[in-house]
Amino acid sequence: PKHAECRVVAPVELGVQANTLGHSLLTLEDGIEGELLDVGGGAFSDYAGKDARGKIILTELSYSPARHEKQRIAGMKGAIGAVMMNWGHPENTAVPFGSVKPVWGNPTPDNVKSEMPTIPCIGIARTAGLQLREMLGKGPVKVWFRTHVENGWFPVQITVANMPAPATSPEADDFVLVGGHQDSWPGEAATDNAAGNACFIELARVFNRHRDKLRRGITFGFWTAHETGTMAGSSWFCDRNWDRLRAHCVAYLQIDQPAFIGTTEWSTASNAELKAFHSAIEKRLLGAKKAKWKRSAKNGDASFFGIGIPMFHGEGSFTEAELKATALANLGWWHHSVENRLDKMDWALMQEHIRIYGAYLWELCTAPVLPFRFVPVAEQVVARLSELTPAGSTVGLDGALAAANGFAAEAAKLDARAAEEADAFAAGRGSEDAARLLNATMKRLSRILVPLQSTAIGSYGHDPYGFTPQTTMIPCLYDVPELAGLSEGEARWMLETKLVRARNRVADAMADSCSLIGDALAKLR
Repeated sequence: PKHAECRVVAPVELGVQANTLGHSLLTLEDGIEGELLDVGGGAFSDYAGKDARGKIILTELSYSPARHEKQRIAGMKGAIGAVMMNWGHPENTAVPFGSVKPVWGNPTPDNVKSEMPTIPCIGIARTAGLQLREMLGKGPVKVWFRTHVENGWFPVQITVANMPAPATSPEADDFVLVGGHQDSWPGEAATDNAAGNACFIELARVFNRHRDKLRRGITFGFWTAHETGTMAGSSWFCDRNWDRLRAHCVAYLQIDQPAFIGTTEWSTASNAELKAFHSAIEKRLLGAKKAKWKRSAKNGDASFFGIGIPMFHGEGSFTEAELKATALANLGWWHHSVENRLDKMDWALMQEHIRIYGAYLWELCTAPVLPFRFVPVAEQVVARLSELTPAGSTVGLDGALAAANGFAAEAAKLDARAAEEADAFAAGRGSEDAARLLNATMKRLSRILVPLQSTAIGSYGHDPYGFTPQTTMIPCLYDVPELAGLSEGEARWMLETKLVRARNRVADAMADSCSLIGDALAKLR
């Protein structure tokens, strides 16, 4: 993507500085012109009562939803183009870069027509966007813009470093994956993601000095085509290293944009089986600093949910009041702009981040028994199914809920046995056979449960970036509330068919998890 040309043509003539967003459609030489429609955050709900057909939408950059989903929704609603204003404080003059390609990684014959961008998109400064919004408050506004972009297929390179555990380790083939993107937009890109790359190098340097103490190894992935290919690098790595990852990867730590200035809190997103493990480390190392948690969703280079690898990432965060004042600029007002310079780095916070990342990795690489707990997963599944069951009675969600309650009981038994064995190792009397069996069981459970928690499509594909169902637990059941409002007819019958199959996926996952735990516990008696 290159620069873009943009101007207001009515009610006044006004030039606007703009960048073409990545993977935008290329306009004809004459550009496009149309009436501007403000759709706020650009989610489905923001279009209520508005007709976007034939219009150019004005939306705000945020992850509610992400740019890619804003573009997809705008195209579905009939818009002919999109103008995306930057986030940050009202005086922010930074003109943003960014991608709008929903397809996660390389497209396939199945999604190239449905998930590739369908409209031209540009990014403008927040100051310019707010000026357009003010003009819209007084009456119709017409804009014109022209994009400049080269879209195509290009070979790229990925840097990967493997640090295996000693061959004498009882789990020498297992490893933790540490990854984050290496490619960035123009400028220094200090926080996004030069800082993360620096963390990888430092962690590799330190852990290599203590390699003889590792039970599990580490693989570092410097993902390319994160920005310019919508996670093409990490998804390619997942697809082409599937067998090794599925058998031996215990967890994925993503490091992206650590230690930027102005943050006073800590925020971690994870699959729920990791929550107790990383929360204990954060409590120990952060002291009185506020720590927040949320369920991990498919953003950043979260390319490993389908394969079933639990993921987490943690970094400094702004307060809720600060986010509200900056249009949800959770990554800083300078994000994806040439303003992302070294002065956006906080070196004291970098020390804090690297200590926490080191503590995460040390426990994952040395603990005889993996520190995963599955009761939190069961609680999330039960809560979501309880919420959906009244609307989903016709698709049999009550049976899936009963299966989830059964899984919760089995998960409690597994968590108790894992804690017992971990305590035994701490006292110097642990059983290696028990540890290996428990660890294999936990890895296999994640292979079943992570795709259910975090994907709509399932194991062998990728949901589009920022996909709206991803905002909920068990994304494949996202449409259940819609079912309750449909009367008998074709639309209801088709959706019901889809949701019955999704319900069966949930029920199978619960039953398979119970069987896996039962078999493991029987062997440990």
